[in-house]
Amino acid sequence: MFDFLFSAENRRRKLLESAAEGPVKQYLSVPLPDLRSDIHTVPLLALDFETSGLNPSSDCILSVGYVAVNGGEISLSTACHQLIKSSEALTEESVVIHKITDDASAAGESIEAVIGNLLQALAGKVMVAHNAKIETTFLAQACKKLYGMSPHFPAIDTMLIAKRWLERRNKEIGQGDLRLFNLRKQYGLPMYQAHNALSDAIATAELLQAQIAHMDSDRKLPLKQFIK
Repeated sequence: MFDFLFSAENRRRKLLESAAEGPVKQYLSVPLPDLRSDIHTVPLLALDFETSGLNPSSDCILSVGYVAVNGGEISLSTACHQLIKSSEALTEESVVIHKITDDASAAGESIEAVIGNLLQALAGKVMVAHNAKIETTFLAQACKKLYGMSPHFPAIDTMLIAKRWLERRNKEIGQGDLRLFNLRKQYGLPMYQAHNALSDAIATAELLQAQIAHMDSDRKLPLKQFIK
């Protein structure tokens, strides 16, 4: 674990040395949280993307929603939701899911501005996402296209936490059991509108807090126990 801690920090420093002035360098200039830190004290950023598909090489980010979690409390004053301007025509199938039309997308902000704001908000924090592979891979791809390089984005995956919990108890995982809103039902959390980036980010932040409380919130829980 100490080797991992060293390699992650060493990688950040090396990338910082080669990064050009701009959002990536500013992100890299802030050290990553120590994996030995208590999860209750680690600064987090719950994040969700709505995308045109699932392939980061050919599909695009359509909207971004995020909210900070500080000291175990969700800070709604930090909530942010932004649509990204896209020149690509959206498929009918994707519009049915995320409800973002071509007109709405055309009126969005530039991806440079949105990703720049996101990296600033994420600096010094750990990302929290449900099925975090989507957010980490799409964000990495966007950074490579915009800045020619991508930082390492440590992430807590609430879906993976749930999967591990079920597997340790030898419980069968049925179709849909690991979906965000199905998991929220298990903790008695309220229903929100699905497939809205900000609503899903807040829903994910609340789910993580419920998962932590279920583990025993009175004892120290190291970040390394949660990190993807």
